[in-house]
Order: sequence, then C-alpha cells, then structure tokens
Amino acid sequence: MEKLMNKLSENILDKFSMDFLRNQVLKNAYGNNDTVIAARDPRILIAWYLFFGLVPWFMNNLTLLLGCFVLVMATTLLARVAGLVLFLFGVGVFSQTGYLFVTTLLFGGDASSIVPLLVLTLKVATVSLASVTVFSGLDPDRLSNGLLWFGCPERLSFSISYAYRMLPMLMEEFQNVLLSYRLRGNPPAHDTLMGKVRYLVYQVRIVMEAFYPLMLNTAKRSRTTVEALELRGYRYAAVNKSVKKIKLSTLKVNSSDLLFLALSALWVALCLFVSTLL
Repeated sequence: MEKLMNKLSENILDKFSMDFLRNQVLKNAYGNNDTVIAARDPRILIAWYLFFGLVPWFMNNLTLLLGCFVLVMATTLLARVAGLVLFLFGVGVFSQTGYLFVTTLLFGGDASSIVPLLVLTLKVATVSLASVTVFSGLDPDRLSNGLLWFGCPERLSFSISYAYRMLPMLMEEFQNVLLSYRLRGNPPAHDTLMGKVRYLVYQVRIVMEAFYPLMLNTAKRSRTTVEALELRGYRYAAVNKSVKKIKLSTLKVNSSDLLFLALSALWVALCLFVSTLL
C-alpha cells in the first residue's frame, strides 16, 4: 500500500510539473488556432463577449441564466480550452459557492439559500466561460486588430497584444530562475511525512524568492524589445492612418460569423421565451 501511494504521488507530481503547466498555458493562448471559435472574426467575438460578459450580471431568472451557461459551455468545448484552465475554473467557481453555502448554514440559513447561490454561481460561471472562450480563440494580433477597429487606443491594444507575447518569455524565465535556485539549494529530505511538509514549504519559499529576479530579467528583455520597436518606427506607425488601414484590411466578416451570432441570439431568445412560460 505504501509503495502504491508513493507511486501515485510521483505520478501526480509528474503531471503537475513546470513543463506541464507551461504547455497548458501556452496551448490555451496559442494552440487553438484551428478551432471553430478561432475561425470567427475578432470583431464578432468581441461583440459576442460584450453581451455574455455584461448582460448575465443583470439577469436573475434561473432558467435564462442556465440557458446562457449551456451556450457558453458549448462554445468553450468548441474552443478546445486546455484542461488545466477548465479544472481551475471549476475549483474556483464551485468551491466559492460551496463555501458561501456552508457559511450561510452556519449563520442560521436553510436550504432556501441554494437558489440565490445557484443564480450567483451561474452568473460568475457564464461570464468566466465566455472570457475563456474568446481569449483562447484569439491570438495576440487578431485581438489587437479587433480592439483597434472598435476605436480602442492603439497603445492600449498593443499593450494587450504585447502582454500575450510576453507570456512565453515569462514562463521560460520563471523556469530558468527556479532551476538556478534548485542547483544552488539544498532541499530537505522528503521520505517521511514531516519531510514532505518541509519540502513543500521549501518549494513555496523558492517560488516566492524567484519573483524579484523574474521581474528584473523580464524588465531587461522588455527594454530591448521597446528599443527595437522604436528603431523600426513604432511611434510613427501608431498614429499613421494608412498603416492602420493596412493593418485592419485582413478583417473580414463572412456568413459563418453571422450564423454564429444568429444561433447565439436565437438560443438566448428561446431561453427567454421558456423562462416566461415557467
């Protein structure tokens, strides 16, 4: 039994290694370019997200919220979101709701509080899944172009795109810093239960100590990138209308995009009709 538990713990640690986490994050940000959602025009996706990211907060009908949740769950599956992201979403949303329900019972509540908490859970889940769907289906350039078309300031849209591009650099730099700490460190033995606890504390301390060199090294790389952009005339291109027109010329709305919007609107209208009958 002890050997089985040790082997199981080793398999779990292998699954949640730094390489696994990095691959999952990068897959969600860059690896979904061939999905149904990624094929949609970025302006359509942004408009779709504005509806499902704002309107559910003003809904209180359980049936309508459940219908919206089913729709965004379907789009999330079509976007082929990384499993780690969905796992963290489930843990974050539903554990918070369970915590609120237990707290309500401890302070004199009863089972009638389930419905309000379910409404809150569906609101948070719908908005969260809509965000995951859209931002996993848009690469940095398409997201930046979509925001620019809607009149977003060029520097803001570029900053969002640049933040996406900085993600692989951050993950790589973080792994390098951790490896340097481990090479120079002396981790405690983790054969016993107390040893495993000390080893976990040691790993957490390393992650905390790696934060400052991570930010410092990333800032150095960012400065090099900014200087390269300045040399290529980034400031002039940002305010030139001809450059903006060329950049946005790749945006095309086709019949599939309109069908996507029509099906979403039809589903919401159907849910609204059902909610009025119940």
